[in-house]
Amino acid sequence: MVLYIDIFEMLADVDVFVTNYTIVDPEIYQLWIEATEAVCYLKQKGFGHLMGVHIDLITSDVLDHYRTYSLIERLLHAPTKMLEQSCFQLELEAREMIIEKYTLIYYKLMIINSTLFRYYSIDDAVAREILGKKLTSRYRKDLDEVSEKTGVKLKSCRRQFDNVKRIFKAVEELPGNLTNNIKQIFSLPDELAKKYASIVFLACLRFETSKRKLQYLTFNDLFACSQAVMIYWTYTYQHSGPEYYDTEMDKEFLLDLRELRNLLDKEKEIKHLVCLRLKPVLLERAFHELDLNFRYEIKVLPNLYCNLYTIFSSYWRPLISIACNLHRTRELRDLFVDLCEKLIEPWRQNSWSRDHVNKFLAAITQSVLDLEISRDQETRCLWDRYMQVISICLEKMYHI
Repeated sequence: MVLYIDIFEMLADVDVFVTNYTIVDPEIYQLWIEATEAVCYLKQKGFGHLMGVHIDLITSDVLDHYRTYSLIERLLHAPTKMLEQSCFQLELEAREMIIEKYTLIYYKLMIINSTLFRYYSIDDAVAREILGKKLTSRYRKDLDEVSEKTGVKLKSCRRQFDNVKRIFKAVEELPGNLTNNIKQIFSLPDELAKKYASIVFLACLRFETSKRKLQYLTFNDLFACSQAVMIYWTYTYQHSGPEYYDTEMDKEFLLDLRELRNLLDKEKEIKHLVCLRLKPVLLERAFHELDLNFRYEIKVLPNLYCNLYTIFSSYWRPLISIACNLHRTRELRDLFVDLCEKLIEPWRQNSWSRDHVNKFLAAITQSVLDLEISRDQETRCLWDRYMQVISICLEKMYHI
């Protein structure tokens, strides 16, 4: 009898819970991702009145979803475990367009991926604020300033910060392509993985992005710049294999860029070629707009052509100077600052449009490639590889 009581008491402490497949409601999940206060949101939208159901019942159901997603959250920190776990049976609900040829595993992957994508989604405004900051717990405590500035809820900012820090720690020392590593470890789609790869790259190389004069740049601007640097200036440009890192600059290339200093001796010839290339374009634009506004064109033509001939060196020499100093760590980190101070600001002062900037960059790039110089092929390759990045950066960074 005593034995029976002990067994009974032991069994009485066991909780058994039986459930069906876990339902992931896209709308409620999005509310949870955005850290939306469920009760306030439901009352504000008047769901109880619209659906003819007491608001407490709806609130109870939404909060139940919230609790489920909070339990799933720990698995989202290591996405590959989502397929291995058995606590949450995830299945795609039947919809009007069901494609029967796909298996249940495919459906399961779709639900898991959809959940992952939303959890690891990142707002461009939040990402821009994180760039240039140290990923420390101290900065995490100051995310309320980021929340206030971007309009994104504090809880969501913390989730995004934690995701960036988690991915950074997982891939910063891994060899190979950053984007591929992130896709493999965290099962993220290509575009989202590229965003995180850019954030990790800029953080690893410690590029300066936080100075006041760079605050006008958006995350998309810096994303395009970082992608260009990763493609053209790292070791993976000429080498492939797991031993090469996306986060390691091609030091030999950066040192070889010092050879471009010899182009300073060819300034007169290059200026002549650039002006020849730009003259037809600028004259065509000037005469086309002359009919519309004569006074405007009298001002524009000298600024864009005549002045270019006289102050060419003020644009040409900074391009060469930046190239020759990129082998120094400090100069490389200040790349965006130098481009802004030495080129973008002077162009703004001279009222250049984005179209003028693009045409000038194309003209100066091609003029050097067409120039007859000693050690032709080596210099041309260095110049072309250098200008591939500089042209993309200046195009993205130049805001009117």
